[in-house]
Amino acid sequence: MVLQFLKSGYQAIKSALKKTRDRFADRLHTLFSRKIDEALLEELEVIFYEADLGVKTAQELTKKTKEFARKNPEAKAPEILSFLERELVAILKHESHDYSLKTTKVAGEPTVVLVVGTNGNGKTTFIAKLANLLINDGKKVLLAAGDTFRAGAQEQLGIWAKKLGIEIISGNYNADPAAVVFDALQAAKARGSDYVLIDTAGRLENKTHLMKELEKIKRSIQKFVPDAPHETLLVLDATIGQNGLQYAKTFREFTPLSGLVLTKLDGTAKGGTAIAIQKELGIPIKFLGTGEGVEDLSLFEPEAFVHSLFFAD
Repeated sequence: MVLQFLKSGYQAIKSALKKTRDRFADRLHTLFSRKIDEALLEELEVIFYEADLGVKTAQELTKKTKEFARKNPEAKAPEILSFLERELVAILKHESHDYSLKTTKVAGEPTVVLVVGTNGNGKTTFIAKLANLLINDGKKVLLAAGDTFRAGAQEQLGIWAKKLGIEIISGNYNADPAAVVFDALQAAKARGSDYVLIDTAGRLENKTHLMKELEKIKRSIQKFVPDAPHETLLVLDATIGQNGLQYAKTFREFTPLSGLVLTKLDGTAKGGTAIAIQKELGIPIKFLGTGEGVEDLSLFEPEAFVHSLFFAD
């Protein structure tokens, strides 16, 4: 299934990136009103760092800007900003990246989406938003409350399920998450669900336990749907900036990640972290959380995202 990137989503991303744009683009516009020299380039690199683009990207962009200015000595701010915009889009776009949500290719089997991430990153809320998006696309969705360890996690997901009018399979507190997922897949097949969205525990303090837990959940999934999970999405809080990169590296040690979800984009001036994480890990960002409402979820689209970093129009 390919969900369409709507104009409303573009407007949401522009609004969500306002804090980042105010801190990033406004400073660039002011900076390039001056003559480009070594002092300006040093300031430029600092601006890139402070937008959380990451060390590699900051250095690479600064070097390329210097080369662009050498070849185009008469270039003004709009031309330089357009050059930077193209460069950032090129970093985000890769021929191997699929920004759509993968689906099962086997008739009669549900698409299984495994959602991972540390507690507090907006994982459960993202699942509700994704469920809402799929429901609006005419799909039948079932939720699996696989986070049986955090007090209130299943209840929180249950509240969302009730609001959305969809079924949820959960277990007792401290129940085996793999058993909950097994029951959920059994129910999904029996009831003809199109999608099963699985919440998981977000503990990193015991990495060995987390790894074993995720492996066990996958075995449960594959008893019903051999080629699943079709997506394993890591949810990251945009407000933590570069710390999100370390979280992503840790989770990638335990399970292959097919995509990233960046939440709370509207609450931070560190929206550039999306570029740093994707460049460093080579994992496509698939969704952006642009607000607190259940409708505030946008598909990631590189050109729209980068343009919103630079321009409010």
